[in-house]
Amino acid sequence: MKQVVFSRAQWVALFFKGMGMGAADIVPGVSGGTIAFITGIYHRLLLAISSISLRSLKLLRSDGLAAAWRSIDGTFLTVLALGVVVSILSLARLISFLLQNHAEPLWSFFFGLIIASAVLLVKSIPPVAENEKNTPVADGHGKLQWRAIKLLLIGGGGLVFAYGLTELSPAQIDPTATMLFFAGAIAISAMILPGISGSFILVLLGLYEPILNAIKSFDLVSVGIFMGGCLVGILCFARLLSWLMSLYQREVFAFLIGIMIGSLNKVWPWKETLTFRINSHGEQVPLMQANVLPHEYLAITGIEPNVLICVISVVIGAGMVMSIEWFGRGSKA
Repeated sequence: MKQVVFSRAQWVALFFKGMGMGAADIVPGVSGGTIAFITGIYHRLLLAISSISLRSLKLLRSDGLAAAWRSIDGTFLTVLALGVVVSILSLARLISFLLQNHAEPLWSFFFGLIIASAVLLVKSIPPVAENEKNTPVADGHGKLQWRAIKLLLIGGGGLVFAYGLTELSPAQIDPTATMLFFAGAIAISAMILPGISGSFILVLLGLYEPILNAIKSFDLVSVGIFMGGCLVGILCFARLLSWLMSLYQREVFAFLIGIMIGSLNKVWPWKETLTFRINSHGEQVPLMQANVLPHEYLAITGIEPNVLICVISVVIGAGMVMSIEWFGRGSKA
């Protein structure tokens, strides 16, 4: 694959992009793929992951480690993965604290982040190619209208899909080795999609807290099994996604935009807790929640909704996305 040469500063920036992906993946409702997209490394990430194959092993045998490493863009993947791992290990406790003590501003921040990311994804939909425009006037106008309707329908399907996911009841599954492995494979597939949160998939499976606890307590066996599932899942799914992007890029973008909009249901800041569960520490934590308006939130919970702070958090989240995208234009991988 064609290599993009980075300066030392760009490698450092890539590490921090990985940290951003890791931080996003910890929070249910936010995708590391979203961070990869807005920082301009999404396409290179998919290409690099998809290049890991039997061909790479054959190249290793025939041409040596250096050639095989270059064929999979190994340095890029390693620096990015280090950022993700460092972020998850260092921020797991902080994110848990914020979710427990400052949930509304945190969810508001990610609400703004997702909205701005969806806007950027709309702007990134490839325009109609010249050869697609070379049709008779009447016929061509009809085709352009149909393409627009088709993209809207696909986007609507993504919205319904994501919204439906956010309305599902979390399961209660024992964190066995087999379940941890398959949970990793499923979650990582979601993590590389802008808009779908891998950590939210873990919440639905009832395995989010056990895995977060394993990370915080450095349970290397459980984390290792989960990461093994992640490795298998990402190698398989990235190849499928790259193939879809190469053939149906506009349609894939439309579906992802719908997913991102539908996922906003999960990150709405003000929620009424309908049912509770007892976690592994014997603490009562929310199980099922419903979105409410700020004044309803105050009446139900007796807690100030802090609307102004939440609005500011939304603006900060959206502004951060736009800033990252603006600064990343000159260094897209």
